[in-house]
Amino acid sequence: MRWGASALYNVGMNIPELINDFLARYGIGSRRSPVPAVAVIRLHGAIGIGGFGRRGLSLAALEPLIKRAFSRKVRAVCLLINSPGGSAVQSAQIANLIRTYSQDKKMPVFAFTEDVAASGGYWLALAADEIYADPMSVIGSIGVISASFGFQDLMAKIGVERRVHTQGENKSLLDPFKPENPDDVRRLKDIQADIHHQFKSAVRQRRGERLVARDETVFTGDIWAGARALELGLIDGLGDMRTIMRRRYGPDVRFMMVERPAGWLQRNFGRFMPGGGASVDSFGMGVGFAGDMLAAVEERALWARFGL
Repeated sequence: MRWGASALYNVGMNIPELINDFLARYGIGSRRSPVPAVAVIRLHGAIGIGGFGRRGLSLAALEPLIKRAFSRKVRAVCLLINSPGGSAVQSAQIANLIRTYSQDKKMPVFAFTEDVAASGGYWLALAADEIYADPMSVIGSIGVISASFGFQDLMAKIGVERRVHTQGENKSLLDPFKPENPDDVRRLKDIQADIHHQFKSAVRQRRGERLVARDETVFTGDIWAGARALELGLIDGLGDMRTIMRRRYGPDVRFMMVERPAGWLQRNFGRFMPGGGASVDSFGMGVGFAGDMLAAVEERALWARFGL
């Protein structure tokens, strides 16, 4: 197919920019790209929670994007983070993978938080060598939470009998249809303490001497605006990605977005979802629709904790 000058103009394509982007992507002409470029990965949404279309942040979903970002001839990789948290396991594994690629490729990583980088969202930010935030970003929530409901009184009121049979005396741990068992709560708190210890270790290791606040201040699960987070040593500066990267690599720096392909429903209806951009695509409909609805409610609850 042949393109005329008018056709290129009509689709908004700029030939010099296309050439520069091609050179930056493949490093043609020099060991370093002739035009400074950085790869950008957007980490938006709850971690390990599917939501509509099951497109939450997970290692399986993000690994191809991370690999692609670090395979390009760029000066650095930027993480655009907007996440209220979620799965501790997925947070740690995603962050570890980013660190592995950064060390193997000897490529710096910068994190830029948008509205929220809390709990697991902050754990993702720890994968970066430097963390930046807006003065109004919500940062922190370095803790562990578990929430559920108890339905035993409702079951009795409506005359419903639940029958559960297990092998293993603790198999029905924290059953929401039974009265809360103090032994179950103690077991849960032991698990939470182990996870919290891992989270605190990750913060201490990645922030090092930059973390100036005392443990009893930053490890309580509290949250702060960006300016206060800077004072505590949780981040390295205030500013947005374009400003910081242009300051670091010059005014001509290019931003190469590395994104997952969007399905038809996501492109047309994603704007209506929680968080202003949670995903919808052609998967998860039909039989999985109820599960997607529950995941979306769970994700909505996570965002609501931070007033979003």
